[in-house]
Amino acid sequence: MKESPKLLKGWFRKLLRRRLFIVMLLALQLFTILYYLIDQSTVSAVIGNLLKIISLLVALHIISKRTKEAYKLTWVFIILIFPVFGGIFYLLFRYQTRSKKLIRAVETLSQKTKPAYALTPSVYEKATEQTPDHARQIEYLEKYSGYPIYENTKTRHLSPGEDFWEALLPDLEKAKSYIFVESFIIENGQMWDSIYTILKQKATQGVDVRIIYDDMGCFLRLPLNFVKKMRADGIRCATFNRFVPVLNAIQNYRDHRKIIVIDGKIAYTGGLNIADEYVNIKSPFGHWKDTGVRVEGSAAWSFTLMFLETWQFVTTKAWKPNVQIADDVKAFYPWRETPCPIQKHDSFVLPFADSPLDNEHVTDHVYTQMITKARKYVYIMTPYLIVDNSMVSALCTASKSGVDIRIITPRRFDKRIVHFTTRSYYRELIKAGIRVYEYTPGFIHSKTFVSDDDTAVIGSANMDFRSLYLQFECGVWMYRAEAVTELRDDFLKTLEVCHEMTAKECKCNVFTRFFQEICRLFAPLM
Repeated sequence: MKESPKLLKGWFRKLLRRRLFIVMLLALQLFTILYYLIDQSTVSAVIGNLLKIISLLVALHIISKRTKEAYKLTWVFIILIFPVFGGIFYLLFRYQTRSKKLIRAVETLSQKTKPAYALTPSVYEKATEQTPDHARQIEYLEKYSGYPIYENTKTRHLSPGEDFWEALLPDLEKAKSYIFVESFIIENGQMWDSIYTILKQKATQGVDVRIIYDDMGCFLRLPLNFVKKMRADGIRCATFNRFVPVLNAIQNYRDHRKIIVIDGKIAYTGGLNIADEYVNIKSPFGHWKDTGVRVEGSAAWSFTLMFLETWQFVTTKAWKPNVQIADDVKAFYPWRETPCPIQKHDSFVLPFADSPLDNEHVTDHVYTQMITKARKYVYIMTPYLIVDNSMVSALCTASKSGVDIRIITPRRFDKRIVHFTTRSYYRELIKAGIRVYEYTPGFIHSKTFVSDDDTAVIGSANMDFRSLYLQFECGVWMYRAEAVTELRDDFLKTLEVCHEMTAKECKCNVFTRFFQEICRLFAPLM
């Protein structure tokens, strides 16, 4: 999908004009609010006093809510600093009619999709019997969150991004029925061009090709007519949560998932978006280390359903009552006529998804349970380490109980304030015996957990508030699968090019420490 420099400049100018227009409208809304707040008229004084009362009531409401303490503290602190409009700001972002409609839509689609998960025979009883130490994790994900556990699945750990890319292209070439692509970021470049060429070819052969991309993630990355171009090539394309210039909380809900499904038989997930820096063609932050996983066999079906549920959400008016779902998701099941040819009964694979609209923080629970259930070690890679007190407590308690906890974060950063906040956690973690490393060749974007040589998680979620509580995410939990030992070996190899942080290095003056504490206070809003 190459374009001439003149055409590129043309769509870039159009895109920039659109984004500037949005920014101007947002600024106008903020200016109007501030004007009425600082105006000295009697009407403004009455409004100001009324807003202060609202702020007080909102603060009491926040304190009484059953939610993360970090969120409570952040919002109450904001209201204390801005007593006039802090409360109304919270209400604006947390309680909106459209938010409620979106929540109902997600619940409706989930209920309509749920029966399709049962097309593959359940191995729940077998899995919990053979993995008693992880029975609670499996029960939580299958019985409560609704994501079944599978056998008859092969996995392959893929890192860095070049390995992911190399494995993906031949699988795309082999597609016969459908290819589904869901990505937070898609950007013109060599990686996208190679994938797009195959997608276009497959569409002409009658393969059902669909793409979902996040509008905020592709900010200034795609031309305005991208969807139209894809459709002209026979590729069905949809935008997740199109950005609009209105102050509301809906814009916080981003699709951060990375899913590629081929015929329901092979699926890819992990940290990689579709852009050249993820495969080190461009190097804005040094060597980019990312991690993905290839899932082949029965477990790929769950990723198919995750995609189709999101597709229904973004392409139909799902929040309207009695909505007719366009696709019969059961029709995409790949093993209707012939059984899955992969027969593996010594390992288990459990893909899962996470939504900010159901108040069930699945990824947070998965990570926490892996930490608390570990007997020997937990090795973690994450680009951002901005977590609440409960996660810090779980990490420190496990370390103090004799579990070898090691965490790799980037030495070079893509967001200065986020990296600064990440480093603020080092002192407490190191003091508890946790070994913290920074990846020296560049930026590490992997989101992985591996524990005790038998369990691992590879997915799209960072260890930060945005991923754990505000975005649509996905991942795959694995027990004694091939990717588990491959991930462990990769982690240990990566340590060779990392710098281990010491308590001495984490010492800072009182002003730096104060600023770090302020950053941590506002971390839930980053």
